[in-house]
Amino acid sequence: CIRDSEYIARIIALDQPGADHGVNSIIELNPDALALAQRADNLRKQGKVLGPLHGIPVLLKDNIDTGDKMQTTAGSFALFGKPALQDSTVAANLRAGGAVILGKTNLSEWANFRSFESTSGWSGRGGQTNNPYALDRNPCGSSAGSAAAASANFAAVSFGTETDGSIVCPGNANGVAAIKPTVGLVSRAGVVPISHVQDTVGPHGRTVADAAAALGVIQSRTFDGRDPATGGVPLGWQGTGKTRPTNIPTDYTQFVDPHGLKGARLGLTRAGLTGFTNVTTPQQVLDAFEEAVKALTAAGATVIDLDAAGFTFPPANGEFLVLAFDFRRDVRAYFATRVGVPVAGGTLQTAIDFDNANANIEMPFFNQDIFDLCVSLATGVNDPQPAFGGMTYNQALAIDHNAGVQGIDAAIKRFHLDAVVSATDNPAWTTDLLYGDHFIFGTSGLAAAPGYPIVQVPAGVVFGIPLGISFFGTAFSEPTLIKLASGFEAATQVRAHNLPTFADTLPKRHIEGTTLTRPQTPAAAPTTTDATKKMPRHM
Repeated sequence: CIRDSEYIARIIALDQPGADHGVNSIIELNPDALALAQRADNLRKQGKVLGPLHGIPVLLKDNIDTGDKMQTTAGSFALFGKPALQDSTVAANLRAGGAVILGKTNLSEWANFRSFESTSGWSGRGGQTNNPYALDRNPCGSSAGSAAAASANFAAVSFGTETDGSIVCPGNANGVAAIKPTVGLVSRAGVVPISHVQDTVGPHGRTVADAAAALGVIQSRTFDGRDPATGGVPLGWQGTGKTRPTNIPTDYTQFVDPHGLKGARLGLTRAGLTGFTNVTTPQQVLDAFEEAVKALTAAGATVIDLDAAGFTFPPANGEFLVLAFDFRRDVRAYFATRVGVPVAGGTLQTAIDFDNANANIEMPFFNQDIFDLCVSLATGVNDPQPAFGGMTYNQALAIDHNAGVQGIDAAIKRFHLDAVVSATDNPAWTTDLLYGDHFIFGTSGLAAAPGYPIVQVPAGVVFGIPLGISFFGTAFSEPTLIKLASGFEAATQVRAHNLPTFADTLPKRHIEGTTLTRPQTPAAAPTTTDATKKMPRHM
């Protein structure tokens, strides 16, 4: 109980708006947190320990339902009002394991799936979350508050969601370990969705061991009765000859190994580092990543250069169509579970109408062109949508499945690998509410469309800003990835030697190395003809 009150005091001092160094990662504190902590302490005194997180304070992203006094809003006032009627499976598993849900974290509104011009870490309800390494730097998103809070030590661990990059990119930007689980390992029941094909829930922790312990608590080892994916219903990783394992571990900390890289075979790709913008990746970033590659070999791993060997990862060109179609359908199903909020029982159009009527609080900086695009889709699963290159939904889904089979799976099989590795994302940029996010590169797409896991861990710093490395594997390879990432963490101790400073800014002379040149003024809202070229990063 003392521990929890200390976390709350730290949050008030360092996180809340008006503090000398405001991270603004917490959107709401649980009014019952101290009572729950006392209850956990009492159980422990009676010799009852419910799990590795018993009595441990944790934070949940504000798109994960809790059936208590707290709101679940995805950062939008469209979902503000009566709290969710019941816990998400994740929240229920945490409570069953004795964890104390301390509060909810801010996020990119609607998990970065409202506008192509959004700013990561900003929501209408929560405002802008800042990076604890330098408060004018962006925390990435959409699980911005989750990673920033974990990095700033506002809770022992926190939980975010990812569709494509939203756990690992904030992990990279805020210098924490992050686990994006295989789709289906963790239930999405009671989570505000983007796509049932790609969505997952995962932890941020200051160490791989902390994140691994948290994963063991939130996972669903068998069908949870609410999310078909936990029962092995076909998703991105199925149709690939894989099935959901029956021997899913109960404790992932058993795979944490300080010598986890010794004897490992890793496939290295730098392909993503060339960027998906017209801005060149700064040399300082490339140099920092090469130092991380040297650390892999120094720790005993054999590193195979996949690019030099001529191996290429196929693009998941169907991803945006799948997400756009799923979002319209899946969010309607979620709205049906809510009562006493503006969009209860409504559709995506209901949310659009709410935003238009409340533009002063919901759209002061960017619009809702992704929402508008999603409702404009007339396609069914087998109806061609010419605006998306003539692909049907099922064709797009097949392309995404194939990205796993001919990508990560093929690389692992051909080169006898334990995992694929690459840099996670570029370091944090200066937050820009006018022009939006300044991404240079990101590699989460290698695993996003097929629903495969990623473990990201701090790998270096560029002028005081964290840079991470990601370990990618096939479906349900979390044990292997945790072993490798923990081995890298132990060998390098990057975070231990580079803790957050809560600086207001970094020296301006260094910005060129870590922040993009200001982009061109955004053009008019994109149409469906160019939507796939302008896919949001990250969700």
